[in-house]
Amino acid sequence: MPDSNDAETAKAAAATTAAADTTKDVPKKPKPPKRAKSAETAQPTVARGAQARKAGSARRNYSEDERAQKLGAIEKLLAGGRSTVKDAVHKAGITEQTYYQWKKNARSGGSGQKDDLKELVRLEQENIRLRKLLAEQLRSENAELRKRLGLDK
Repeated sequence: MPDSNDAETAKAAAATTAAADTTKDVPKKPKPPKRAKSAETAQPTVARGAQARKAGSARRNYSEDERAQKLGAIEKLLAGGRSTVKDAVHKAGITEQTYYQWKKNARSGGSGQKDDLKELVRLEQENIRLRKLLAEQLRSENAELRKRLGLDK
C-alpha cells in the first residue's frame, strides 16, 4: 500500500517537472544584429561641437581695430540708454562673453603684443648703435696707444 507521504512526494515531483518542462520548451527571442556606428556618432564629442559651431556662426578672429570699432559701437548704444548690453552686443554680432573679454583686455592695454614688438625693435636698434660707438672708441684708443709705444709703421 502506498503511503500518503509517497503520494505527496509524487505530486510535488510532478509539479516541479512540469514547471521545468515549460521553461525549457520556450525558445528565446533572437537579438537583433548590432548596428555599425555612423560617422557622426563615431567622432569624439569635441569634433561634433566644432561641426555644430561651423553650422551656426563661424568663429572669427577680429583685428585690434575691428575690436575697437565694435566696442565703440556697443558703448554708444549703451550710453544712449536705448538698449541693454545683450541687445547691443547682439547687434554688433558678438557674444556677451566676448564683449566682456575685449573690454577687460582694452582696459589693461589690450595691444600689448604690438607695443612689446615695437619696444624690442627699438632696443635692438639702440644695441647696434651702442656697439658701433664702442667699436669706434676702442679703435681710436688702440691707435693712440700704438703711437705712444711707437708701434705705428
